[in-house]
Amino acid sequence: MLNKHQGDDVASLMTRIGRKARAAARPLAIANTAAKNAALLAMADAIIAREQDILDANAIDVSNGHESGLSASFMDRLKLDPARIRAMADGINEIAGLRDPVGNVIAAWERPNGLHIERVRTPLGVVGVIYESRPNVTADAGALCLKAGNPVILRGGSDSANSSAAIHACLIEGLKTAGLPEDAIQLVPTTDRAAVGEMLKGLSGNLEVIIPRGGRSLVERVQNEARVPVFAHLEGVCHLYIDGSADLDMAVKIAVNAKMRRTGVCGAAETLLVDRAVAGTHLVPILGALQAAGCEIHADAEVLKLYADAQPATDADWVTEYLDAIIAVKLVDGVAGAIEHIENFSSHHTEAIIAEDAKAVERFFSEIDSAILLHNASTQFADGGEFGMGAEIGIATGKMHARGPVGVEQLTSFKYRVRGSGQVRP
Repeated sequence: MLNKHQGDDVASLMTRIGRKARAAARPLAIANTAAKNAALLAMADAIIAREQDILDANAIDVSNGHESGLSASFMDRLKLDPARIRAMADGINEIAGLRDPVGNVIAAWERPNGLHIERVRTPLGVVGVIYESRPNVTADAGALCLKAGNPVILRGGSDSANSSAAIHACLIEGLKTAGLPEDAIQLVPTTDRAAVGEMLKGLSGNLEVIIPRGGRSLVERVQNEARVPVFAHLEGVCHLYIDGSADLDMAVKIAVNAKMRRTGVCGAAETLLVDRAVAGTHLVPILGALQAAGCEIHADAEVLKLYADAQPATDADWVTEYLDAIIAVKLVDGVAGAIEHIENFSSHHTEAIIAEDAKAVERFFSEIDSAILLHNASTQFADGGEFGMGAEIGIATGKMHARGPVGVEQLTSFKYRVRGSGQVRP
């Protein structure tokens, strides 16, 4: 039951959780692939079997969210339905089907002195995940960390506490089925914010890395206060650029999907850039389709002259992650203008170009420094599941260790194995 420790000393509680996770690290690191996969398959089965329990718990969170006045985008991320529960189970099954990264030889070479050297993947150790409204992160993070041989401490948001607890119970059932330590996946049993502070301190040296998944304020706090490494995902100010060579029908279809498929995901397009060369042919059809789908248009002065049914854009629009049915629109001078705007305002998450000109595409790919770049495809494909990773813990926008979707491989480190035949160093 959540909050049962709220009156206790949170620091002591979190220290115990850290120690339990550390104790689970070695048995999990040496667990064979069959045991980990058996646990994952049992977790997926439990999620399907307990669908109604999860929906009932989620209904409490959704009701509380409405009473608290949570935004529509926040509520979209919070709400579960049978399809989303099935997607959680499917994602875990896909993770079970992935190659086990632990022990995988990344590279191998021979030295002139006869030494054989291998670089081999190993678990990171205890992972801490701090997240807000998405209860599915409980399943994704638990399953991914297990596959990579890492214990994980999950600290979900108070708004999704009941949903996360119901999902966590299914993960524990899977661990029990496979005979793996139950402490390998722990859900912090309190919504007291002091628990986050204790995780940021590293739980007395028991945490190896922290992964935040949430809004800008959460991620900035983690980056500013964490005493352990962080896989950072700041925000998704994602851009869609329509080049002068773009096929109009494709551009319309992708623009609507990139913005409106799910407005509350981090891969949703937030800024639309259109080549000034095709403003007369492409702009109005694209904006008309977006508006027909329920999108609000915030346009620069040039766009307003061509499409009056829009609101004037402000400076804030170019740096805003709306997570809502709003998009900022600007005309630019070809791919060079798009690159300049993106480099000035991007959060380095995901950018897409719609173009038939191969040179424009190659320039876009080579000059833009974002974690994910797409050509003739929706930004909503910025997702670990769509990359064949089964799921993801988040999209890392930093450059150290992990970048882009954080899946099982990104949750490993490596060690060197050196085999000799009696060599000594002169």
